[in-house]
Amino acid sequence: MWPLGHVAVAYLCYTIATRARFDAPPAHIPALLLVFGSQFPDLVDKPLAWYLGVIPTGRTLAHSLLVLVPLSVAVLAISSHYDRGEYGIALTIGALSHVLVDALPALWGPNESATHLLWPVVPVEEYEQGPPTILALVQDSLGQPFFLAEFVLAAIAVVLWRRDGYPGLEPVRAAVGRVWPTPG
Repeated sequence: MWPLGHVAVAYLCYTIATRARFDAPPAHIPALLLVFGSQFPDLVDKPLAWYLGVIPTGRTLAHSLLVLVPLSVAVLAISSHYDRGEYGIALTIGALSHVLVDALPALWGPNESATHLLWPVVPVEEYEQGPPTILALVQDSLGQPFFLAEFVLAAIAVVLWRRDGYPGLEPVRAAVGRVWPTPG
């Protein structure tokens, strides 16, 4: 799944969770942490595998539940200790939704695997020819039904994000305004 799809799935999960728990939309900072959490596994694993070669694939260390669950528990404990429990929940939902969605193709694809969920206990298939290029990733994705579904999920997430009042947008606007103030 591409970054857009991961953000969409994470936002859909989180907005449903906040509506169910608080009957309110997500708040600004948790929404931003959710976006970061939804990208976290790839931000860790892709550089370590593709550019540094210290892990076997772009889905190992931060995609492993054996690493991510204890890390999530620690994040939840620390955020709770500082009375920011919702921050930890948002990060955790983002990161866990990422790795679980990455495992979904294994349910119906005979050539797909979810071994990354239990790495390093269960080995993963290493790259045969080195890291993939963006063009190769796009070409591989075009024939996948999952790829097209990402755009549908993103459209639904944008509709809900709009309904929720664009949580997370205001702090970004404020930060951009500090960097590039409007003239006048």
